Amino acid sequence: MTFEEFAAQRLPAMVRFAAALAGNRADAEDLIQEVLMRAHSHWPSIGALDRPDAYVRRMIVNEFISARRRGWRLLPKGRPEDLDTRTAADHAGQYAERAALIGELAKLPRRQRAVLVLRYYEGLSDAEIAGVLSCRPSTVRAYAARALAALRVELSRPADPAPVLIEKGNR
Repeated sequence: MTFEEFAAQRLPAMVRFAAALAGNRADAEDLIQEVLMRAHSHWPSIGALDRPDAYVRRMIVNEFISARRRGWRLLPKGRPEDLDTRTAADHAGQYAERAALIGELAKLPRRQRAVLVLRYYEGLSDAEIAGVLSCRPSTVRAYAARALAALRVELSRPADPAPVLIEKGNR
């Protein structure tokens, strides 16, 4: 398979995956562009692999995690409409829950967020995630446990009450 065929076939799925990591479609597209530029220059060796899509997915995760070290940063904006363009319009309650979840995911450390996205969005096992992140399966489980605990705490807190306005002159 040529690079062009691979990119044309896998681009929508790669952008959706990167959007789940980055938090919005614009940053996901930047992330994919960086990865595809590097993959193109190494395509003869990547294309010869049994599963070039798994290798490129690992490149996406590595690029996402190491982006901060290179001086530019992906700032998730928490816009749920950027994550999945295939979904129907949400009802108000579902929309609010989804927006809250995306906002809280954006607060997680990059490795924890990557573990959750790889597990729940991509459906990978702990061993497969460990292979992508170059760590042990026990480390993956620890990241997942910490991330889920943080989400449970943050999402179970009651919303701040609306501020009370005091009119001037009516004391």
